[in-house]
Parts: sequence; C-alpha cells; structure tokens
Amino acid sequence: MAAKDYYRVLGINRNATEDAIKKAYKKLALKYHPDRNRDNKEAEERFKEISEAYAVLSDKNKRAQYDRFGAAGFHQRFSQEDIFRGSNFEDIFSDLGFNASDLFSTLLGGKGKRYTTRPGGSGYSDFHQAGWGNGYGAFFGGAGAHSPHSGSVKGNDVVSSLKITLKEAALGIKKRVTYQLQGQSKEITVKTPPGIATGKKLRLAGKGMPGPPGYPAGDLYLEIEVMPDAVFQRDGDDLYVDKQIKLTEAIFGTSLEVPTLEGNKTVKVPAGTQSNTKIRIKGYGMPKMNGGGKGDLYVRAAVFIPKVLTKTQREQIEKLAAEGL
Repeated sequence: MAAKDYYRVLGINRNATEDAIKKAYKKLALKYHPDRNRDNKEAEERFKEISEAYAVLSDKNKRAQYDRFGAAGFHQRFSQEDIFRGSNFEDIFSDLGFNASDLFSTLLGGKGKRYTTRPGGSGYSDFHQAGWGNGYGAFFGGAGAHSPHSGSVKGNDVVSSLKITLKEAALGIKKRVTYQLQGQSKEITVKTPPGIATGKKLRLAGKGMPGPPGYPAGDLYLEIEVMPDAVFQRDGDDLYVDKQIKLTEAIFGTSLEVPTLEGNKTVKVPAGTQSNTKIRIKGYGMPKMNGGGKGDLYVRAAVFIPKVLTKTQREQIEKLAAEGL
C-alpha cells in the first residue's frame, strides 16, 4: 500500500502510549473485521490498512524507524514482510472473539482455502493470488502461519547507519562498525563495494534481533551515508570539481592541474572558454556498482573577474572596451 500516516490511520497522536495504540486498533478491528463485513471490499482494505499501522506502531524498533524516516522513508527500508514479521495479532483477535485461522479462509477468497507453504518455496503463493502478498500472510501468528522449517519467520531486523568518505565509497573498504542490539554494543567488520552511494543499504544476515525459539535472528541493515567532500561533488556516478581560471586564460586557453581520485591530471582549457564551461575527463568518476566501468569527472571552469584593478590594467581594459571587446 502507499505510504500513509499510521498515526492518522489509527486515529491517535504521535505521543500515544502502547496501551493507547492497542486500544485504538482493537476498536477499529472490531468495526472492520471481515467476519463482520462479509463481501465488503472497502472494509477489507480498511482492515489491512489498520493492521499494517498497528504492526508498525506496536513494535518499538519499527516505530522508532518510522518516526525517524517518515512514511516514505520507512517504506524504502521495510518491505511488507518486514512490517508484519514478528507481530502477534492472535491475542487481540481472541479478546475480540475472532479466530485467526477462520480469517484466512475469508480473506483468501475461498472455502477451505488455507495458507500453505510450498516445499522449498516462500510460502506466499496463495496470498499473492488473493492480493495479500508481500508479508500480510504471516502476521496473524496462529493457524496457517509459517512453519519453523519455512525459514520465513525470524527476529526483527535492525537498521543502523554507516558514514564513509567519498574516497572510501570509491575504493570500497573494510570497516569495523559498532551498533546497538538489545541495549548492548556489538561490533562487526563489513566490506563496502566500490561505488556505493548514500541511501544504499548493506544487509548482514542473522545480525539483527534474536528470533523466537527455533527461529533465526533478523538481519542488520547498514544504511550508507557518504559524507560531503571538500573537493568533489557527486552526481550519480559522475564527479564535479571547480577550478578558477583568469580572464586571459579563458580568452587564450591554458592547461590546468586538476585533482582526481587517482591523483592530479593535466587538462587543456581551449581558447574562448566561457565561464562555467564543463570539461569532461572520461572514466575518472565513481565506479559503477553494476560493474559497467566508471562515471566521468567534470571540471567546471569559472572565469575569475577581479574586483580591484591597477591603473595600468584599467587603462588597457578601457582600450579593449573602446574597441568593442
């Protein structure tokens, strides 16, 4: 579903307590539960919506990530499977007098149609057919949930940040990372691929929250932040560097020593270069993560105009101006 304000979906404020969240969900679940709204697609969609909101806001880690990154940013980091993983709705349904296993048959659109796991498969085939794929299937936690052998139920994932320099992003590095897990500091060595960019995530399987007994741990996702560089600006796989040239150099042409990630390189500036002209140096940008070589480096030539002139300089420029230059 599209990114929405989960607090608004449940009709609560952003400072709502765990009890308030649960109370709001139970009230809405009682109203929109499929057993009370037979053949009502609108109610069914509303029920999915409030269930997704509750799955996020009732989980401390997911709620913290949602509050930090906002609705759109949260959905870039959490799939539907991630959202419902580890959620337990069975107790709530029992309190309301509903049976979680009966709900499967109603929502999957067929008498006797149950959630099943194919041998060696993901366990989502029936849910995709009914429009309940991408993780909706396992959130009830009762009959029809994943078996311990399906490998799909595990502990919650953990998201942490990893800051690296532009040069580290270009070369790829091994880095020792410290992150928090259940109130304790954990350390792990990670290797970043050359060309990685801000917003990309590294997945470390099994380094997240412990799973229920008999189930694997969740994963650790390290969100990359490439720090601003004092020399280069990045645009995708391309790099930009600014260089000032004199007015006479722009008119007559010149050669410049330009910094690159591989050391300085001499670049020719053609005669008649205009201010902010971009000079392309092919293949001196960032490595492309798909293995397609490198981006380019662009030198932006800015023509320097002095604010203060000597008497001789002014006289000469005035002569040039008189000749129409």
